[in-house]
Amino acid sequence: MLNPVDPEAIIRDGGAVGRFPGQIHEGVAWWLAACLVVTQKATRIAVAHDGHPAITEFADSFCRGAINAQHYACNVRHLGSQTEDRLLLALKELRGVPGAWLSVDGSNDDVTAHIRLYNRQGHLLDDTNGLAEIRRLIAEDRVPLPVNAQARGTIEPWHPLLTDGDRL
Repeated sequence: MLNPVDPEAIIRDGGAVGRFPGQIHEGVAWWLAACLVVTQKATRIAVAHDGHPAITEFADSFCRGAINAQHYACNVRHLGSQTEDRLLLALKELRGVPGAWLSVDGSNDDVTAHIRLYNRQGHLLDDTNGLAEIRRLIAEDRVPLPVNAQARGTIEPWHPLLTDGDRL
């Protein structure tokens, strides 16, 4: 595994949490996305972030990991900079699609990155619904790789309509 991390320390609280730089890096987002697609058997996911410059690179890496997860040819609906509540509304609109919201807190030199993962029902992952399996895959260096180029998915910007008619 390139740039190893401590899965027990960072894969917790609904996804991954860690100081950046230091405990967590953009590659973790790639690993989490590939594992989310495989553990949730997802052909589509939705992704959004808080717009912080450091987290946009994590979000791009997350999207690339999702489209490269084994044979799923996952379509990533990238909402760009949104609130977590907007992501959750989009997950409801997409019906049965897992998702991720990426954010940071702290100053520019010392930030904590958060990657929150949601299952098909819009519930935050925990050790009973997928997070433990993701932690195990990463700890054992069994991150899912694509089987061939035809299995690669796609990333598309997406701005769903909400029930009140407002666009994200």
